[in-house]
Amino acid sequence: MPARQSFASRYAPELGGVAILLGLAVVIEVLVRTAVINPFLMPRPSEVTLAFERIILEEHILSRFLVTAGEAGTAALLVALIGIPFGALLQGRLLLRKSIETWVAALAAAPIVLAYPLFLVIFGRSPWTIIAIAVLSGLPPVVLLTIEGLDSIRPALINTGRSLRLSRWQLFWKIMFPAALPSIFAGLRIGLIFTLINVVGVEFLINFGGLGPLINELAERYDLPGTYAAICFVILVSIIVFIIMEKLEQWLQPGS
Repeated sequence: MPARQSFASRYAPELGGVAILLGLAVVIEVLVRTAVINPFLMPRPSEVTLAFERIILEEHILSRFLVTAGEAGTAALLVALIGIPFGALLQGRLLLRKSIETWVAALAAAPIVLAYPLFLVIFGRSPWTIIAIAVLSGLPPVVLLTIEGLDSIRPALINTGRSLRLSRWQLFWKIMFPAALPSIFAGLRIGLIFTLINVVGVEFLINFGGLGPLINELAERYDLPGTYAAICFVILVSIIVFIIMEKLEQWLQPGS
């Protein structure tokens, strides 16, 4: 009994989320079967579930996923390598921060994906067009939350490091960066989700890549169950990325 209670308490949020999702699927199933929701606009969740096997075997979704994963992984790596150092640079340079931070925040609200014809001219119809748009979409939350995390560090921690005669580099890596990790990882999670969404979206628009063209092809064939199954597959990948980021943060901060 205690083991069951500990399992339930530990995974209560996840179990609650699954229960809500299943309940929503049952409600939609009933509404579609009774024609309250037009079945020509939304398929039954049971049909979508059955379509997963078909899109895996017939549409080769796993090989397409590897293409999308390669593009999204490259973009995510660039987002982290550019966004974290750039955020740290702005946080430590007041004049530069006042000059640029507002533009970074404006970039977060800009529909960058609509500028894809410009990127096609620059990079051509290639993976780099997709990666460039994804990087620009994922950078703002990483930069802004890196700044916020470094701003929130208690002055006592920094003063302690200075009293130990740490160099600027040592102060950053030994005190400031670990203290700002929760905020930095929050930015990375948001940035990576934006990156994946834009990768699939641009693939869809320029009909190049992996999962995006698959969704486009299924929609053009009016294969509603397959289209919704492919979209659910992308959502599932996003959830997995989110979970991996949480586990990585826990590994880097075992005491948190």
